[in-house]
Amino acid sequence: MTYITGETIKRLREKKKLTQKELAEKLMVSDKTVSKWETNKGLPDLCILSELANALSVSVPELLTGDVAENRNISANMKRSKFYVCPICGNVMHAIGEGAFSCCGIRLPSQEAEEPDEQHRVFVENVDGELYVYLNHPMEKNHYVSFMAYVTDSQIQLEKLYPEQEAQTRFRRAGRGVIYAFCNRHGLFSVKV
Repeated sequence: MTYITGETIKRLREKKKLTQKELAEKLMVSDKTVSKWETNKGLPDLCILSELANALSVSVPELLTGDVAENRNISANMKRSKFYVCPICGNVMHAIGEGAFSCCGIRLPSQEAEEPDEQHRVFVENVDGELYVYLNHPMEKNHYVSFMAYVTDSQIQLEKLYPEQEAQTRFRRAGRGVIYAFCNRHGLFSVKV
């Protein structure tokens, strides 16, 4: 992973319409220190990166890479949900709209949902006010459904699954929405309910 550059600090500072002195005051350093960072004559210490990221309204990974994801989704409709899955440890992250997430030292792309094929067909049954969701999918150590989610306008319900389980879950019915199922080999699939 690369370390923060002076160009990135300057660009983010100017985007926030902060002077070097204003940024320095937020971080309790001198404006000369900020100037040194921006001219690549010095680097911010690792222990100040979190504070610097907060002052510039970005995440630490965005600060380090200089690649800032902007959320243009002002309305924050849950149906604009994006899922990020770490291919190394399997962590699942959810965001309302695009975001910037890193896990296990890598930047995660958002998963793009596809129509299910025959192997990833999502079945949904209404049972006692709940949605019973299942797939006829292998649940083996190297090929399994990692999670299922039910997303409506106002909420998300997510169930993490593991190879020793069945590819099934129940969600409390909450209206029209989208069911997502993520296969660790083939990606994200969705079906409207």
